[in-house]
Amino acid sequence: MKSIPWQDKPEGCNDVVWRYSENPVINRYDIPSSNSIFNSAVVPFKDGFAGVFRCDNKAVQMNIFAGFSKNGIDWDINHEPIEMQAGNTEMIESDYKYDPRVVFIEDRYWITWCNGYNGPTIGIGYTFDFKEFFQCENAFLPFNRNGVLFPQKINGKYAMLSRPSDNGHTPFGDIYISYSPDMKYWGEHRCVMKATPFEDSAWQCTKIGAGPIPILTEEGWLMIYHGVINTCNGFRYAMGSALLDENEPDKVKYRTQPYLLGPAESYETTGDVPNVVFPCAALHDVEEDKLAIYYGAADTVVAMAFGKLSEVIQYTKEHSL
Repeated sequence: MKSIPWQDKPEGCNDVVWRYSENPVINRYDIPSSNSIFNSAVVPFKDGFAGVFRCDNKAVQMNIFAGFSKNGIDWDINHEPIEMQAGNTEMIESDYKYDPRVVFIEDRYWITWCNGYNGPTIGIGYTFDFKEFFQCENAFLPFNRNGVLFPQKINGKYAMLSRPSDNGHTPFGDIYISYSPDMKYWGEHRCVMKATPFEDSAWQCTKIGAGPIPILTEEGWLMIYHGVINTCNGFRYAMGSALLDENEPDKVKYRTQPYLLGPAESYETTGDVPNVVFPCAALHDVEEDKLAIYYGAADTVVAMAFGKLSEVIQYTKEHSL
């Protein structure tokens, strides 16, 4: 197995998740056209890693780009956006693409993203080599965001988390799960988790959304997610974790009351959208007990954080609502 990026916990750090000392790993101008690069997805690929990156250009048009890395930290991102071919549909109209996730299921890499089709919805596509990409039917009606596939079928069906929303900046939002027999038709929508009452856990009281691909553990599915509070200075995004039942993932076993990581460093508090920690991808190594999380910081750059997988699971259980 390819070694995932890693940095040991700094001396004196008491947090269960800690930042990479060389953050950000991808800067806002790392391709010629970009105004910002953030909220992006990474997976192991061949002898290194591949990713799908949100790169907003200097007209602030949102699109997704493929990229490659040997070590998961130093990235070569294509200068032109992904061009989609028809997959299971001829309808591949898209006004914009942003906030991708990527997962390998069975024989290919599936990509989900927020797709512009008369408002935001969940776009789905796939690739075998990160060179040719094929777009499928949108999963849901507008409006929806944060579409995150599970890495394997559950009870014989593909499963996806999402957050039904509105056509704006969505001052609300809960996490739902939906199922599909074929990656084309989606149904059996079930509520998984709601935003919390303010007095219970204020950092996630406005809205929540699934982040990286869920990780199957002995305790169930580990779901890293973002939570939002609406403060006097606007939305503030932080990172939390939950454990979902392995066979019925609409059942939440544990959910963190405190956040794992909140905006504190300058690259998280200052940028195009201040005070944002937005996780979109995670690499894990069960044998070495390592977890590496990629997150968008201030809607401007990509940063990384690390944690021991076992410690994140234990923390989720011990600090649950």
